[in-house]
Amino acid sequence: MQKKEFLMHLIGEMGNFILDENPSRMVISLHQEEDGIHLCIIDNNQRTEEEIEDIKKALNCQRRPEMAGYYGAMAGHDLVGHARLNLIGWQVKHGDVSSTDNGTKIDLWLGSDQFDHGKFNIPSK
Repeated sequence: MQKKEFLMHLIGEMGNFILDENPSRMVISLHQEEDGIHLCIIDNNQRTEEEIEDIKKALNCQRRPEMAGYYGAMAGHDLVGHARLNLIGWQVKHGDVSSTDNGTKIDLWLGSDQFDHGKFNIPSK
């Protein structure tokens, strides 16, 4: 899968996941570097700590690039909620989920082992 197609697929899957909760606001930010990508999704839905932990767990499952390539094309067809996030989690290096004053922020980092996800953050405040 080409990089552009992969990014469009990832953005679409995350957008679908967020839109399932019918937010009135959603912002998607993409930062690209040579060796990595930071995708940030912010919405205005408040989630419980349990929901945030469930999302975080799904996005930080063990990396399985061989499975991600095979199942990545299936995401979005019949999968909903955390099943969709598990497929995304197989593809990301690190995912973080946090509450903001106005909703929820999801950060995803994809890249080589040298990609430092700590350098690329959008402050919550």
